[in-house]
Amino acid sequence: MLWKFISQAILQFRVAILLVVAAITTYCITLLPQVETSYNFSSFVPDTDEELKFYKQFKATFGEDANIFAIGLEDKKIYELKHFQAFQDFTQKLAKLHGVTQVLALPRAVYLVKDTANKKFEARNIFPAKIATQAALDSLIGFVKQLKFYDGQLISPTTQATLALLSIRKDVLDSKARMTLVEQVLAAGKTFSDQTGIQLHYAGVPLVRTVMTKKLGDELKILLVLSVLMTAVVLYVFFRSFKAVIVPLLIIGILILWTLGLLVTLGYKITILTALLPPILVVIGIPNCVYLLNKYHQEYRATGDQKLALQLIIQKIGIVTLMTNATTAIGFFVFVFVEVKNLQQFGILSSLGVVNAFVLSLMLMPIFYSFFPPPSEREMQHLDRKPTQKAIRFLHHLAFNHRPLIYVAAAIITVVSLIGFWQIKVVSFMVDDIPETSNTKKDLRFFERNFKGVMPMEIVVNTGKKKGVLRASTLRKIDEFETELRKISLLSPPISVISFIKATRQAFYNQEAAFYELPTNQDRGFVLNYLSQSQDSTQLINAFVDTTGQQMRISFKIADIGSIRMDSLVKQGIQPVIKKVFFSGKEQDAESKFDVHVTGTTLLFIKGNQYLISNLKSSILLAIVIIAFLMATLFASFRIILISVFTNLLPLLLTAGLMGFLGVPLKPSTALIFSVAFGIAVDDAIHFLARYRQAYKAGAFTVPEAVSISLHEMGAGMMYTSIILFFGFIVFTVSEFDGTVALGSLTATTLIAAMLANLIVLPALLLSFDKFKAKKGATQPTENEQAAPASPNLPKA
Repeated sequence: MLWKFISQAILQFRVAILLVVAAITTYCITLLPQVETSYNFSSFVPDTDEELKFYKQFKATFGEDANIFAIGLEDKKIYELKHFQAFQDFTQKLAKLHGVTQVLALPRAVYLVKDTANKKFEARNIFPAKIATQAALDSLIGFVKQLKFYDGQLISPTTQATLALLSIRKDVLDSKARMTLVEQVLAAGKTFSDQTGIQLHYAGVPLVRTVMTKKLGDELKILLVLSVLMTAVVLYVFFRSFKAVIVPLLIIGILILWTLGLLVTLGYKITILTALLPPILVVIGIPNCVYLLNKYHQEYRATGDQKLALQLIIQKIGIVTLMTNATTAIGFFVFVFVEVKNLQQFGILSSLGVVNAFVLSLMLMPIFYSFFPPPSEREMQHLDRKPTQKAIRFLHHLAFNHRPLIYVAAAIITVVSLIGFWQIKVVSFMVDDIPETSNTKKDLRFFERNFKGVMPMEIVVNTGKKKGVLRASTLRKIDEFETELRKISLLSPPISVISFIKATRQAFYNQEAAFYELPTNQDRGFVLNYLSQSQDSTQLINAFVDTTGQQMRISFKIADIGSIRMDSLVKQGIQPVIKKVFFSGKEQDAESKFDVHVTGTTLLFIKGNQYLISNLKSSILLAIVIIAFLMATLFASFRIILISVFTNLLPLLLTAGLMGFLGVPLKPSTALIFSVAFGIAVDDAIHFLARYRQAYKAGAFTVPEAVSISLHEMGAGMMYTSIILFFGFIVFTVSEFDGTVALGSLTATTLIAAMLANLIVLPALLLSFDKFKAKKGATQPTENEQAAPASPNLPKA
């Protein structure tokens, strides 16, 4: 009765509903200028995590660690006078850009001069604004190589490659101004390369994030257009009607506008996750329209009454459509339970988008078609399409006559998939999903080859006592620590207050390389006295020591080695050194209690991805449980729930097995597939089982008859929607991002596998294991009756 009332109300108040929808849509359009992109790449580590808390404290004390934009080059021509001066001009231009706080580069290198008159160190530029001769340049470069402070930092000791490091303000990093700054740097670099013929390489967290944000934004627009075009083509091929194309796409257009309006209303910004929603909503929203349109044509052919047919589609499959959309929404909504803000927002926005898809399609499909003439025979020809009916008869034959073969095949697939599943590696990288052939990856490899990488890593040493850092015993301990860390090949040479104090002693002895050591008891007082009087030197020390003198940072650069090797580096490389140097059991300084932490953007990013994957696994299980509970309310049969859940877990297991055999790692972009795909795939099972249980309620059919009717009446719709979803997701494979390609190809594979499972395995399991009491006098259908197509209209329940 409820759905009958709803169907009548929708058609009776169709004009009012259209006006309300138009008003909401217009309001959402007015909100479009307020849509903002988030430039703050928040970690997927929850705020309650102790390591994240420490990292935030580190940034509050020492500043941002992921603000370095690196520009590198490897060309002997750079050491020629003409090209070196061009490089000098280039770095000067970079230093003047808005948002750049400092440029560390060979032409801008400084050294300390001992001012004996004022007993202080004075910082001076090594290279003058105008270098007279090539011999003078060669001499100055030779002088730089004598300064141990720059050893391995500005010039690669193996290849003679050099670099420029730009420090960028945090407010610029977290705003749209970052995009402008990156474009200006790249433009200046192009001018330099055109002038000198020297190729430049670019890397660093700010650049990678900017490039990925821009590429992803541009790409998603293309993917949205492609998914719409592909969906339009498939709709026309199936229904051979422009109305069947325009009306669903109009509804999807309204849905996307509502979703963007909701994003602004909730105060969210477009992130790397929410940016995926428009193309995803296209392929999720269309199946609603397909089922409704297919049912409308069936009911009109059966009744010949357009108004009644439009009411019947709401009455007969309204509850089923509600359940299928609920399962899809749950696949997204479970992300709300993850303690990660970005993922929670994605879960809320996507699940509400699915709810809106249900509401809009259920109302607007009948309303729009109520204004059109009744469907012609040409528009309903798809109901009798021979290839579709032939495919359904083949599937029908398999389910009824070859169940042992189906079970053996399912068992083999399960076993083989489990073997592949155990081969899946859980790994993620800072620069993930970008092809190895891309310029971004090639440039990253350049820095890893010449400077051991550009990804930041920090170690914070808390001495436990104010002004404890500059105590002689502490400096010796830290020096010992850094010496041990230099033995770890994955780490770049460290930069810390130790490096600088050693440089001051070398300056005190007129830049003699042999004196690049910590001050001795004999000269410590002289060196530190000079240092205390030097304002520039004090400012540099403050970048590595907190205001109380209790904590210090040791900065490294590492390669993008991935989560597995990063975990080994910290646990098997760095932590044992920390234990050996600071907590080896030897007598420690009674006044110092060291506390040593490894932190940094790279470490937190990797941990965030691992945390995300772990929570996505939990989300999949939660989605399965909630969806099973919803199915229990619809079918009230534990046996049916087990059959349907097993049927739809099979394609997920198949996808996991393929990932293992193909070497596709489990990472955020691929872990997302399973909970989303399960929520979508189980829709077919609900449509099939809903029709199947109608026969149960009618009591006039045996199990074989109910399965036969369900296959013939729901098979075409299940095929149509699955094929539309397949092509909708497969367009993602044109992406440049490996993660987007994996999301598209694996989701498409999962959905086709789910369609086959629901059209072959599900009917077979029902025939074997489900029993209900048939109405007295009902007979088993003959083989011919089983194979014959059922009437397109539903029997009266």
